[in-house]
Amino acid sequence: MRFSKFGNKLGGQAGITQLMDDLGTAMSVNREMLMLGGGNPGQIPAVQSLFRQRMQAILDDGDSFERMVGNYGPPQGAPEFTRALAALLQREFGWPVEAENIALTNGSQSASFMLFNLFAGDGEDGEPSNVLLPLAPEYIGYSDQGLTHGFFSAARPTIDHLEEHVFKYRVDFDALHVGNHTGAICVSRPTNPTGNVLTDEEVTRLMALAERHQVPLIIDNAYGTPFPNIIFSQATPFFNDNVIVCMSLSKLGLPGVRTGIVIAKAEVIKAVSGINAVLNLTTGGFGPMLALDLIESGEIIKVSREIIRPFYRHKAEQAVALLKQELGDYPFHLHKPEGAIFLWLWFEGLPITSQELYQRLKQRGVLVIPGHHFFPGLNEDWRHSHECIRVTYSQDQAMVEAGLKIIADEVKKAYDNA
Repeated sequence: MRFSKFGNKLGGQAGITQLMDDLGTAMSVNREMLMLGGGNPGQIPAVQSLFRQRMQAILDDGDSFERMVGNYGPPQGAPEFTRALAALLQREFGWPVEAENIALTNGSQSASFMLFNLFAGDGEDGEPSNVLLPLAPEYIGYSDQGLTHGFFSAARPTIDHLEEHVFKYRVDFDALHVGNHTGAICVSRPTNPTGNVLTDEEVTRLMALAERHQVPLIIDNAYGTPFPNIIFSQATPFFNDNVIVCMSLSKLGLPGVRTGIVIAKAEVIKAVSGINAVLNLTTGGFGPMLALDLIESGEIIKVSREIIRPFYRHKAEQAVALLKQELGDYPFHLHKPEGAIFLWLWFEGLPITSQELYQRLKQRGVLVIPGHHFFPGLNEDWRHSHECIRVTYSQDQAMVEAGLKIIADEVKKAYDNA
C-alpha cells in the first residue's frame, strides 16, 4: 500500500511512537516492566479523591452526565470552562484575558501540532518557515509534528556546572538565528525532558526577540503555574498579545481525559477553533466538566501548591539522593531538577550510546528514553545528545528505586568494561 508524504511522516517510526508503545506495553501488558521512561503523572491519593468526588457529583446531579457524554460542544471548547479559566487568570496573574482568548484541544499534543503548523511550514508566498527551539534538548513530542522538511531549528545551550554532579542548561542567545525563515519560537517551561525552568530574564529576552521579529513566542506550560505548578524554583508567568501559553489537565492527574488549553489573542483562538472543527468537530467535554468546580473556586491553585508540587518535589529529592549514592564518583551529571517530573542524566564520556544503554536496560526490565530523541532541529551530531537519558520519578517509589539501581549498575558496567 502506498502512503502519501503525510502518511509516511506521521505514520512511521518516531521517538514519540517508541515512547507511547513502551508506555502502553508497560502499563497494560508487561506490568513487570519498570516504567521510568514515560510522562505518566503519579497517582496522588488526595487528588484522585477530589476527582472521584467530582465524578460522583456529576453522576448524581440531574442530567450533567448525559450532557457531558451526549452533546457536542462548540469547537472552541466548553464555554463555562473557558469563562471560569479566564476569570482565574485575571484574578491570579492580572492577565488581560477573556473567554475569547482561550480554546480547548484534545490534549496539549494536538495543540502544539495545530499551532506549529499554523505558523510554520510552506507560506502563501511559497517560502518555508520553521519553529525555533531556543534550547535543545526539548520535548520529544515536538519532533515529528511538522508537515514539511526542516520544520525545526534549534541551538545548543550553554552548560553551567553548579555543584558536584549538578548542571543547568541556559539559552545561548549568541547562537540564536531569527529571521524571515522563523515562523514561531517555542519553549517548554518547565522543560520536558530536563526539568529546567528558564529564568525570568531568559523568557523576557525571548519575548523581546519574538516581538522584534513579529513572530509569536509559544510557552508550553504543561507542568507550570497556576496548575499543576510542578515548579521548584522562582518563575514568573508571562503573557501578552505576542505570547501563546499552552496548558493541560494531564499533569493534574488526568492524562486520560485529553484536555489541552491554548491561551492567546483572539485571532489565534479563532484559528485554533477552526482547525478543531475540521479535525475533531469539537473537543471532549469530560475533562472540562471534571475540573470546572476546581477552576471556578480557585481551589485548583491550592491543590497544586499544597499537594501536587510537594509530592513531586519530595520524589525528586529522593531520586537524586539515591543516584548520588549509587553512582558515587563515576562521571555522571544531573540537570538541576527545577520542575516537571523527570531527571535528565548525562553520563560524560559514556563508552556506549544512550540508545545502546536503553536497549541494555530494556533487557533488564527497565524503560527509559535515550537522549538523542530530544534534540529536534539541531542539525549537528553532538556527542552530548548520545550521552543522556530521561528518567521519570513520578511512579511508585519502590519501582523508581529499583529502576534507578539497575540504571546505575548498567552504567557502571559500561564504564568499567570500556
